[in-house]
Amino acid sequence: MRVVVLNTGTELLLGDVHDAHLAFIAREIFPLGLRIEERRTVPDGQAIRHTLAELFSSTEILFVTGGLGPTTDDITREIVADVLGLEMHQNPQLLVSLRQRLAARGIKWTSRIARQAHVPVGAQILPNENGSASGLYLKANIKRHILSPHLFILPGPPRELQPMFRASVMPILRSFVQVAASIERRLYKIACTGESTVEEAIGEKVLAIPGIELGYCARPGEVDVRIIGKSDAVSRVDAIIKSELGPSIFSVTDETLEEVIVKLLTARNETLALAESCTGGLLANRITNVPGASKVFVAGYVCYANQAKIDILDVEPKLIEKHGAASDAVARALVERARACAASTHALATTGIAGPTGGSPEKPVGTVYIALAGPDDILAKKLFFPSDRETFKELAAQAAFDLLRRKLIR
Repeated sequence: MRVVVLNTGTELLLGDVHDAHLAFIAREIFPLGLRIEERRTVPDGQAIRHTLAELFSSTEILFVTGGLGPTTDDITREIVADVLGLEMHQNPQLLVSLRQRLAARGIKWTSRIARQAHVPVGAQILPNENGSASGLYLKANIKRHILSPHLFILPGPPRELQPMFRASVMPILRSFVQVAASIERRLYKIACTGESTVEEAIGEKVLAIPGIELGYCARPGEVDVRIIGKSDAVSRVDAIIKSELGPSIFSVTDETLEEVIVKLLTARNETLALAESCTGGLLANRITNVPGASKVFVAGYVCYANQAKIDILDVEPKLIEKHGAASDAVARALVERARACAASTHALATTGIAGPTGGSPEKPVGTVYIALAGPDDILAKKLFFPSDRETFKELAAQAAFDLLRRKLIR
């Protein structure tokens, strides 16, 4: 079945808001044998009408997002009803629910809010437990003389769309989608290995297996390998990928590297402290974004200036004077002191030169020293990531976390 996603909203095209729906919907519908063939984004207004009219005859399942709120630019439901020739009526239950929701939150009722209780005749209401705008489902060819797809109209905010999709949209899809022969999708997340290196290791061997679709997605410090195919072929490819890339694979799900770190530390009943200079607190930010991090993360010290390294973690001034802040010696001192001050099982430290200035022939911009301290030893690595400041920080953080991960899985 041909599946299309239509995102509505001028804010998307202005760059004020990023689309978070495509990846989510694609993952959710894949087990049903469905794949998105096209995604469009249009501004609020009549562009929605023109695009719907164009897509109706060539699409079997259409997901439309956004434009269900109470403001004047929220006109998706009205345009859909008009294109399909359906009358709108006010749903009494929705109206009561809206009044109760706003009253509970102390929000003043306005006449425009009542628009969210208007529903095209024949539409199925998709409850919204996380917002005021209900979703809508209109079955295919709801008006006999108008060719139209199975149409799902969903709210724009991801925190509203995603729970609604799982609770209401997926059961409807299962009721009419004929699931194809067993097709599997597997994901392998590779840390700190370049895309070309990954491809060289597995590409030819994987593609030699008939019926396999192979894809890569690179981001700073990570490559995702995706395979799709029938179960027997996928199993053969799985063995190849794990044989060639084993230790570099940090997850076969959508877990981030920091989620893996928190899980490993939790299982071992161990803790972590951080001493960050050039990464400026990025490691601590990533760790604390993981639910359950409080069980394993003890403290983070952001010692950006040289004096802060001295004042906060008691690094010897002479050590900095002799070797420089970006050095093996200072990285080791930072990590040792962080572990001691926090009384943690492990500690990580980063210190380097993010640029664009501050480098030297011996230590060019992009140089970073990463140190790991544990109960038995201190490890330190010198790495080189010549890039912009933000990418440098991401690469350094990824390398630090992977250094710890590899220590934890030994």
